[in-house]
Amino acid sequence: MPPILHHTVYLHPNSEEWVTFIHGAGGSSSIWFKQIKAFKKHFNILLIDLRGHGKSKKIVPENIKKYTFSSIGDDVINVLDHLKIQKSHFIGISLGTIIIRELSDRYPDRIKTLILGGAVMHLNLKSKILMHTGHYLRSILPYLILYRFFAFIIMPKKNHKTSRLLFIEEAKKLYQKEFLRWYTLIVEVNPLLKLFKINDSGKPTLYIMGSEDHMFLASIKKLSANHQSSQLQIIQNCGHVVNIEQPDHFNDISIKFILNNA
Repeated sequence: MPPILHHTVYLHPNSEEWVTFIHGAGGSSSIWFKQIKAFKKHFNILLIDLRGHGKSKKIVPENIKKYTFSSIGDDVINVLDHLKIQKSHFIGISLGTIIIRELSDRYPDRIKTLILGGAVMHLNLKSKILMHTGHYLRSILPYLILYRFFAFIIMPKKNHKTSRLLFIEEAKKLYQKEFLRWYTLIVEVNPLLKLFKINDSGKPTLYIMGSEDHMFLASIKKLSANHQSSQLQIIQNCGHVVNIEQPDHFNDISIKFILNNA
């Protein structure tokens, strides 16, 4: 049996509803610190550190050079199996939204709802240029310089500073080799995103996007309008990392969505 990712559980005395939080690349489950207090009033909570991140830093399959979204998703399902959680609501941020969306295709019976914050469901011209620039520089520059560069491009404004610095601090905990594995995964994500664009998940899906998310908001507007099971909430004066920049708003609309679909 593969090793189980590091995880933290908060049990609710009465609720049978589980909410599983999935962070993005370079982060860890600590990015959800502004959600725990609000959510544990209503639900059981599961926080997971993805392979190579946070306290799962050393949990990486042996002799592996390349990651896939399916293998990372299976890591998450292994945690649910370990805890005997049959179904869960899922909340993700940034790259974590791709992992959750991919899981909804392969394990629909394990997912109740999807809440996708700062969702990455399409790479526009800006993001493609950014990724290809990083691809050429990744063997020349230390990964932390690249990560800082990405963070400033994606979260450029003054009011994005807190989330930008948090993600940079989390990225410092990665190894260079681990960063490159995840970076290669992102670069090769286009075929998967094309499927997401065509196929409705069929599960109640809430996209929560910042009005200032210049990289990804436009594509989510189109996608959510075309998928019957999806709805979109836009938080004003907010960038990519909506759960950090506007936590109270993020928590309120997420909790209401889950309670309405429990």
